[in-house]
Amino acid sequence: MKKKLKGRLKKIFEDIKKNRKINKIPNFWKSLAHNPDNLERTWNNLKEIMKKGALDPVTKELIYVAVSITNHCDYCIRSHTAAAKKKGATDQMIKEMIDVVGLANQNNKFVAGYQVEVDKIYK
Repeated sequence: MKKKLKGRLKKIFEDIKKNRKINKIPNFWKSLAHNPDNLERTWNNLKEIMKKGALDPVTKELIYVAVSITNHCDYCIRSHTAAAKKKGATDQMIKEMIDVVGLANQNNKFVAGYQVEVDKIYK
C-alpha cells in the first residue's frame, strides 16, 4: 500500500520530480525522507551545485560519475550516468571519462606507492 505524502515531504518530492523531469521519486531521495531536514538540505545542495555555472551541467554530471566510480557507488554511477545522458553526454564521452578515471586511479597508486615527491613547479 502506498503511503500518502503531505506537507513538506510532498513539496520537496514534487520539486525533485519537476526539476529532474521524472514521474517517480528515486530510492535515494526516498531513503532520506525519514529526516526531512537532511532531505531538503541535500536536495537544495544538489540543485545549487549541479546547475550551470563555470562548468556546464554535462561536465558536472561526468565528474559526479567519475567520483562515484572511484567510491564504488553503483547507485550513483547509474543514476548520474543517466542524468549525464539526459543532459547531452554521449556514450563516447562516458567511455573516455571512464578511461581517465582508470588512468588517474592507476597513476595515483603509483605516485602513492613510490612516494613521488611533488616537483617544485607544481608547488
